[in-house]
Amino acid sequence: MLDGLKNSLGDAIRKIVKSSGIDEELIKELSKDVQRALLTSDVNVRLVLEITKNLEERALNETPPPGLSRKDHIVKILYDELSKLLGNESDFEFKAGKQNKIILLGIQGSGKTTVASKLAKFLTRQGYKVGVVGADTYRPGALVQLKTMCEKSSVEVYGEENNKDSPSIVKNGLKHFAGQPLDVILIDTAGRHKEEVDLLEEMQRINKVAEPDLALLVIDGTIGQQCFNQAEAFHKTIPVGGIIVTKLDSSAKGGGALAASAATGAQIMYIGTGERIDDLEKFAPTRFVGKLLGMGDVQAVLDLAKRLEDEGDDVRMKRISSGKMNMEDFLSQLEDVTKMGSLQGLLDSMPGLSGMVKGDQVDQMEGRVSKWRYIIQSMNKEEKADPDTFLKNSSRIKRIARGSGWPESEVKELVKNYKNSKNMMKASKGRQMQGTLRKMGLG
Repeated sequence: MLDGLKNSLGDAIRKIVKSSGIDEELIKELSKDVQRALLTSDVNVRLVLEITKNLEERALNETPPPGLSRKDHIVKILYDELSKLLGNESDFEFKAGKQNKIILLGIQGSGKTTVASKLAKFLTRQGYKVGVVGADTYRPGALVQLKTMCEKSSVEVYGEENNKDSPSIVKNGLKHFAGQPLDVILIDTAGRHKEEVDLLEEMQRINKVAEPDLALLVIDGTIGQQCFNQAEAFHKTIPVGGIIVTKLDSSAKGGGALAASAATGAQIMYIGTGERIDDLEKFAPTRFVGKLLGMGDVQAVLDLAKRLEDEGDDVRMKRISSGKMNMEDFLSQLEDVTKMGSLQGLLDSMPGLSGMVKGDQVDQMEGRVSKWRYIIQSMNKEEKADPDTFLKNSSRIKRIARGSGWPESEVKELVKNYKNSKNMMKASKGRQMQGTLRKMGLG
């Protein structure tokens, strides 16, 4: 997904991560690298300048919050500014007890008909009962294609093959579905160019007949900066409430489509990531930007860092940061990390660590974490509080192994990693984000 943009931004971030120190010259260099990356991906020039101006000002003037290094804070600022461009995670709230009507808009070739069938299946999987009205009378075979694709998810499509009046088809379709227990009715309209006045007028008539609860603009992720003008033109005709970006699986210039939200004030709700009917997913800006930066969901790591920092005055954190961590502390750190999600996501979130650990290695690590939890829970209170009392006691290791259901070698492996983690935590004072791995004994 947007590999060109991802690689360019990744290269820019690596300069920061690998630098020996942060100064004004390095920050300005980062700003120029980000500008090149975004402009190459066809993000609107005005938006690029706004993002990089904010990046420079914040990186030069803001003091990193407790628990974050200056390098991590600069990466977080870039993450914030890109996320701001895309808005917050957005979803349409379907009203119960009525048929919620959604109209799909977009130029010819944007993939509206395909999106209609994908969205129908997506909503069906969520438990909604869906019907579709095929009102694209301009493209030959549009209705047949729509019916064929929707059959796969057992969704009924209403259309009139010989009727060329789209507003009347919509009116008849809504009347056809009126008595059925449907939650959502999707209306597929004809593709049109933003300057084709007659088609824009037809769209207004369809809108008047349908009185939709939501208008979704379908944008082709490969067309670059044209997206901005298209979105603006459609929004002036029918207020756009959400955006679906298609073809993000193959485009190196998807940045233009991502900026379409700025032209409408609407949020991107869904993205198409492939040709299959299942290749539609809800859009999560923070995760998306994290992937672009090659770091997974950065916010999850920062939330963890904040939780750890919030506990900075606790006895436990004082023990950890002074290198006096016990097994209960170690288990607590494991639990904090696993609350974030998978270990792969954690590793991908770490600046400089993304892609360094293979999938099978991650699986082994996650399995090890699960084992360690059982082993620690099999220790008595004394052993958890002062692990050094049993580190060399073979009888205790045998008893803990029996209690946990894992061999003695696993207990010894835990002890080894616990000691490594304890020493590293003492050296790092527990304050860097990269220390999260060390807290887990995986550093």
